[in-house]
Amino acid sequence: MPVMSYVSLTPTRGEVSRDTLVRWLNEYLNVGAFKDPSLNGLQIEGTGTVRRVAVAVDSSLKTIQHAADSGADLLITHHGLFWGDPLALSGPHRERVRAALMADLNLYVSHIPLDAHPVVGNNAMIAQALTLQNTEPFGEWAGGKIGIAGELPFEQSLQDFADRVQKLTGEICLVHGGGRSPTVRRLGVLSGSGAGSIAEAAAMGLDTLLTGEPEHKHFHDAFEYGVNVIYAGHYETEVFGVRALAARLEDEFGLAWQFLHHPTGL
Repeated sequence: MPVMSYVSLTPTRGEVSRDTLVRWLNEYLNVGAFKDPSLNGLQIEGTGTVRRVAVAVDSSLKTIQHAADSGADLLITHHGLFWGDPLALSGPHRERVRAALMADLNLYVSHIPLDAHPVVGNNAMIAQALTLQNTEPFGEWAGGKIGIAGELPFEQSLQDFADRVQKLTGEICLVHGGGRSPTVRRLGVLSGSGAGSIAEAAAMGLDTLLTGEPEHKHFHDAFEYGVNVIYAGHYETEVFGVRALAARLEDEFGLAWQFLHHPTGL
């Protein structure tokens, strides 16, 4: 698959200490507010000064090497290296950690907090791009809600809306036309793995759910609950948050940034 990167147009205007930036990120993203299998926050400590930032969806070895080669001092990802259970530093996991340490590269991770953030979150950015109106919280997660539901400005056919989503993400959508009408007006947005929220969408009177990847155990839910579901890709629905967060860092600290695009096709 092609590997691309997007770079901010503003040159580096300054620098910030790692610890200051981490404190700001922790507060801005409210990392302690969410129950999450991911170890959110600074996962790997590197250089003490940050001048250049790279952002990506995944913390793969290729992504870490790409960040190091680009001269980044800090890599921010949505999917990190540590997910609750102890993991030995062996095999590919060792190589990922080693690559970051050898490059003196900081790795900062924000999983659920970046899905849920009301300004730079994945779901907030998708809702904004789709011009959703009359928005409200949607998508149950550990006693809270991390997605967004709302109304389109005008009703669209399911196919036209799926084409619109495809233009937004660049990924061919999988469409399950389970709704009682092949149209879209009231929509729920839940990036990544949101197939389990079909029943919630139906209970809220939504006609369509937009999420990332399908799960076989939820295949029949769309048709039995009467909800259209558009699967636009786990990866492609989660590029929005890290890019928006990087732009926010540029505004706040004057840091140049680069988005490292390593798509999975999933």
